[in-house]
Amino acid sequence: MPPIVSVIGKSKSGKTTLIEKLIPELRSRGYRVATIKHIPQGVSFDEPGKDSWRHIQAGSEATAISSPDKIVMIKPVAQDASLDEIARLLGEDYDIILTEGFKQGNVPKIEAHRKDAGSPLKDIKKLIGIVTDEPLETKARQFPLDGIKDIADLLEKGFIKPQAERVSLHVNNTPITLTAFPKQIISNVLLAMASCLKGVGEIRNLQIFLKKGRT
Repeated sequence: MPPIVSVIGKSKSGKTTLIEKLIPELRSRGYRVATIKHIPQGVSFDEPGKDSWRHIQAGSEATAISSPDKIVMIKPVAQDASLDEIARLLGEDYDIILTEGFKQGNVPKIEAHRKDAGSPLKDIKKLIGIVTDEPLETKARQFPLDGIKDIADLLEKGFIKPQAERVSLHVNNTPITLTAFPKQIISNVLLAMASCLKGVGEIRNLQIFLKKGRT
């Protein structure tokens, strides 16, 4: 799975603006960026009466709406999905996923802070940086509002490059942590098998999905 870093902060602290600036900076370095935004409960993407709404009401597990310039997927859930679950829906073909919100998530976080919003957030786990318009007493690295290149450097050196080559394994929808040895074995075996197949050229990424029949 691509590395995930959350941009957090109080309302009107500049979270969206920070992400808007980071995306083109990372893209200019040749990286593919995906984003996830957490929104309040009760916001609807699908209006009653629309065809996609009718599909879901009929029992579809998920539905996709396609137009010439975009695809929107709607998947009902029983509870707030975890970041890992949402990231899996996006897929693997990105160098990094930036999220807005998810301050309680178990991923590295950068806080957007404004003096006018009061004190920074408290008791945030895995805080790796704060983008601020005032000096703060904190152990986390501080960046000025215009320090986008330095923040992008942090993401590039700390997360993107170390995971430039990766192997992801999910069993029964649960991510499995792989150490270096099994990761190398899985990678070598899959690459060797796929390379022997007719019509396969240079392999840049490889996706395999296995579903066993019901017992």
